[in-house]
Amino acid sequence: MHRATAGAGRRQLDFTRLFLAQGLAALLVALLGLWQAGIPGASSALMGGLVSLLPSLYFVRRGLRSRGGKRVRVNVLNLYQAAMGKFGLTVALFAIVFVTVPPSNPALFFVAYVAAQLMHWLTPWLARERSTPRT
Repeated sequence: MHRATAGAGRRQLDFTRLFLAQGLAALLVALLGLWQAGIPGASSALMGGLVSLLPSLYFVRRGLRSRGGKRVRVNVLNLYQAAMGKFGLTVALFAIVFVTVPPSNPALFFVAYVAAQLMHWLTPWLARERSTPRT
């Protein structure tokens, strides 16, 4: 779950499992929507999942761009900028979705969004380093 950074000997968190969990949560709600409301319900749920997933991808890419103990102020500034950018991107995506492609089932849209957001609670478990059994 960690990647070794070049030269520093420090480990960088790998958020792949978090993004996979968010995508899986949105996909499960989309399958529920497909079963309950057909293709329009599934597409509403997938849009909700994307509105959650894309800002998370932005935050990780922008907020964890420079790492190092000597540049703490830059790191904190990057995290604040990433958080504001994530918020702005989330608002913009909600506006774009509701103006250009209104979801046919807003309930499924919001359920998928919330389900993907709840995956953040699992981040400590998803990001921890797994020990491998020794044989």
